[in-house]
Amino acid sequence: MKIPHADFLERTGSENLGARLWRLPSKSANTLHKHVRAEEFYFVLEGVGRIRVGDETLTVAKYGGVLVGPDQLRQVFNDTDAEVLWLIVGAPEELEFLPGAKTKPDLAAKRLSEQENAQWSAAVSSGPAAEMSNIW
Repeated sequence: MKIPHADFLERTGSENLGARLWRLPSKSANTLHKHVRAEEFYFVLEGVGRIRVGDETLTVAKYGGVLVGPDQLRQVFNDTDAEVLWLIVGAPEELEFLPGAKTKPDLAAKRLSEQENAQWSAAVSSGPAAEMSNIW
């Protein structure tokens, strides 16, 4: 069974904790973003995950995770040939996710163009190996 994108905050009505499943297709990426207050834990359920945190690019094995603090730029992406399923849990929840919010975040995965994919591959292969204390 394939699990699509799912926003569990919407289903529970929590105003403190967010939980989402994101399935990233091959050669795609979500939006580069940061949160003012929220700390997020990114956990890989299927496949091998890739995430950019600030200037670091990390590879996350299946059943591995990364904790990302507030104000850190982050972006999950998939430069592999297989889908990746992420579970993202964060708190406190940002106001844009609450019911009735005037603005909504962009949660759609974006397919990388051939040029973007080449740029990602070049940047990742030329960068140093990431050693971060927040990798689980």
